[in-house]
Amino acid sequence: MRTTLTLDEDVAAKLKEAAQKSGLSFKETVNSTLRKGLNSPQPPGQLTPFKVRARALGGRPGVDFDNIGELLHRQDEPYGL
Repeated sequence: MRTTLTLDEDVAAKLKEAAQKSGLSFKETVNSTLRKGLNSPQPPGQLTPFKVRARALGGRPGVDFDNIGELLHRQDEPYGL
């Protein structure tokens, strides 16, 4: 099939370089490259959701990490936690 295709300059340069290295014609290189791209596995349509695993904060004696008010109050103290 004969068709006209407009290539970006960087793509055309890479195809010309690949053609020279392989010894194939430009047409053969374009067809080979397109076949590889079209036959490669497509990424899944939906990504796997990221899951956060909860961990214990370790704690400090006398500090309740579940009480945000206390933590904010301690933050204002000169020595923090």
